[in-house]
Amino acid sequence: MGIDPGLATIGYGFITYEKQPKLISCGCIETPAKTEFKERLNIIYHELNQIIKKYKPDFVGVEKLYFCKNIKTAMDVGHARGVIILALSQNKIPIYEFTPLQIKRAITSYGKADKNQMKEMVKIILKLKQVPKKDDTADAISAALTCMYNMNHI
Repeated sequence: MGIDPGLATIGYGFITYEKQPKLISCGCIETPAKTEFKERLNIIYHELNQIIKKYKPDFVGVEKLYFCKNIKTAMDVGHARGVIILALSQNKIPIYEFTPLQIKRAITSYGKADKNQMKEMVKIILKLKQVPKKDDTADAISAALTCMYNMNHI
């Protein structure tokens, strides 16, 4: 499993590996902007728990945060990330964290790859008919693939 943390949108992706990586499921948990902050965290926690129970991941790759400009956004996303880590920990799922640079290098071999390059490589690696529509979903799938590569599951 891979997770792209956020407050408004949390991307997730599940892959499996037999002879090659295969996408099982992906999507986003979304929290409405006008919803009270603590309720948004509650939505993330409960929806993620439902997803975990449905797909039962063996391990998860989570993208580490990096922010340069908006400290409030960084703190809010940090809280959401804490809720994500809590849900994973309570379900006893091993967590591996990767920086955006590590993920970009694992997927494209280029640490400064843009979103379109990342999406295209996810499409190629997983032999998808089209690129993932949402950046958050593509980021989560990329985190899952990075985790799989680093766990030597290929």
